Amino acid sequence: MSALPLARRREVIAALRNGTVPRRGIEALATGLEHFERAVDDELSMVASGHGVFKAIRGDYGAGKTFFSRWMQHRAQLAGFATTEVQINETETPLHRMETVYRRAMENLRTREWDEGAFRSLVGRWFFSLEEDVLARDGVDPTDAGALSKAVAELLEQRLAEVSKTQPTFAIALRACHHARTVGDRSTEEGLLAWLMGQPHVAADIKRSAGIKGEVDHFAASAFFRGTLALLQQSGRKGLLLVLDEVETVQRMRGDVREKSLNALRQWIDELDGGRYPGLYLLVTGTPAFFDGAQGVNRLPPLAQRLHVDFSADPRWDNVRAVQARLRSFDAARLCEVGRKVRDLYPARRPADFAARVSDGFIEALARDVSKGLGGRVGIAPRIFLKKLVAGVLDRVDEFDEFDPAQHFNLVLAPTELTAEECDAAGIARSVDDIELDVKKGDER
Repeated sequence: MSALPLARRREVIAALRNGTVPRRGIEALATGLEHFERAVDDELSMVASGHGVFKAIRGDYGAGKTFFSRWMQHRAQLAGFATTEVQINETETPLHRMETVYRRAMENLRTREWDEGAFRSLVGRWFFSLEEDVLARDGVDPTDAGALSKAVAELLEQRLAEVSKTQPTFAIALRACHHARTVGDRSTEEGLLAWLMGQPHVAADIKRSAGIKGEVDHFAASAFFRGTLALLQQSGRKGLLLVLDEVETVQRMRGDVREKSLNALRQWIDELDGGRYPGLYLLVTGTPAFFDGAQGVNRLPPLAQRLHVDFSADPRWDNVRAVQARLRSFDAARLCEVGRKVRDLYPARRPADFAARVSDGFIEALARDVSKGLGGRVGIAPRIFLKKLVAGVLDRVDEFDEFDPAQHFNLVLAPTELTAEECDAAGIARSVDDIELDVKKGDER
């Protein structure tokens, strides 16, 4: 029986049923990541001591890059970090637009306590801790409202002095936000919190009341990251794990945008090494083509030099502490192992006979058949294998007492449910436009 609570198990199964990576509960499914644990924990400890760390994770489609990043987030949260994840894409979150990356990062900020609205909760906790720390002092009379308010204001200024070193505007907005909270001006407080998160279209009168103007632009966003790191540190957090997922989308961008994005990545590395972001662990994920191909990292030689790692040796001897680490693709054993974990995690009505009805042998056969259907490419099979296992088998076994997977389940891989990569592996055309035609010039007449 899984240690995860029932609601979390249902959440994990629902994500797999839809063919997506679960946002939480990922640790219950982790397989083959043991060799990363010590290096990851050491790097998190380094960040907690005030350093910045950059890490690139490479892996083919199906290797589990998003899974790995969410496993990392779980591990970081257990260690006392805040975490956030930003999906890089051409239209909504281009890599070179720091203001957009910052806004998405703050929207998705999470901690072990707060899974939603963590930025607002974090600021609220920071404000509350001011009064708590003042009341903990000797000689402070909690019944003297005036003296208490003055002491809180003095402590606020002391702590904002640290934030002001990195970003004065961030500190100004935070001070005004605290004042609005103190006088009960909820709308101003919420507006300033939204502005601190990088949200556009905050009312001009709210910004005017705080002595700020304009939107959070590219340069302000970089400094706001540092302001957030200071806020996290003062709130008892060890640091921030920021995941930039699917950076390989940079390859599909227009030439000038691609160049700006690659340069932005180089700047991240240099500024982390230069101590500009103390307490930040930046994790990026991408395909081998992005790190090695002509349209990716290699287009910017300084970035290629910083990220270069020799992967020609046996994967067993990979140095996972290097700036770039390789995820090993799934093999048949790992695929079956994760299948068994999903079966045991499934919130069945009658768990006693569930494993007997969905036997290890059936899971192995299903894994083998899915891999065969995808051209024998086991490494690309995990997503569709787990979707078929949950929606095609486990749900039916749980719903119908008479359903025997070995007898009644028939594996069908339809083009509409497969990604482009999976269709390519299976040799299936998704539409008439995907059919490769051998067009030869006819005889001239």
